[in-house]
Amino acid sequence: MNYEIQEVDNFKFIETGGEDKDVLLLLHGLFGALSNFEGIINHFNKDYNVVVPILPIFEMPIREVSVSGLVDHVVQFVEFKGFDKVNVLGNSLGGHIALLYSLGNADKIDSIILTGSSGLFENSLGSTFPKRGDYNFIKTKTEATFFNPEVATKELVDEVYDIVNDRNKAIRVIATAKTAVRHNLGDKLHQIKAPTLLIWGREDSVTPAFVGEKFNELIEGSKLVFVEECGHAPMMEKPGEFNAILEDFLTELTN
Repeated sequence: MNYEIQEVDNFKFIETGGEDKDVLLLLHGLFGALSNFEGIINHFNKDYNVVVPILPIFEMPIREVSVSGLVDHVVQFVEFKGFDKVNVLGNSLGGHIALLYSLGNADKIDSIILTGSSGLFENSLGSTFPKRGDYNFIKTKTEATFFNPEVATKELVDEVYDIVNDRNKAIRVIATAKTAVRHNLGDKLHQIKAPTLLIWGREDSVTPAFVGEKFNELIEGSKLVFVEECGHAPMMEKPGEFNAILEDFLTELTN
């Protein structure tokens, strides 16, 4: 990607720019990286101001590490940027944050796009947290996120490995994951009235297909699209198909 990370006040983000463009706000997951959204950024930057705030999972004081703390960060970021409204897209934990942000700031939402979102059920850490120091174990766990294990590049595996083997980062990942489980949204999703698109990998092992179906049931008027032979991150594993689904949805909103 050719976009540099901007650092202003307490915010780190990338932004493709364009004051006259609608905002497409992308929220990453626990192990998410900017590279996860490269396909979306490259496809939509001509027509949208694509903005990716880097969530301060590893910078927040340990006592403040929580899903709520990350939602507060997004609230402050949108206010800082002066965005009137956003199309908010979240993958995994980012979807959970997008939902909580939308529930508390309905007036700021043009649309919601969720892919492999937590908030109802997730198996993000499996039965055990990845073993520190065991590169092959972490490689296997990272590959299992996808239907096609080759999507888990060495760069991606290295990023996860570095997080797991940094004690402070690992503690924050676990703490955030635990608060996510406590923030089950099953009894709140009926409050969402914004146009909502659910793009789900049919073979997602972290938030399985039935989770997408449950979101579809609980969010009135939402649209669910399955991507076949695809795991937890469709925007990475099937970027062409993902972008076509998203483009159709966003185009319908403006017609």
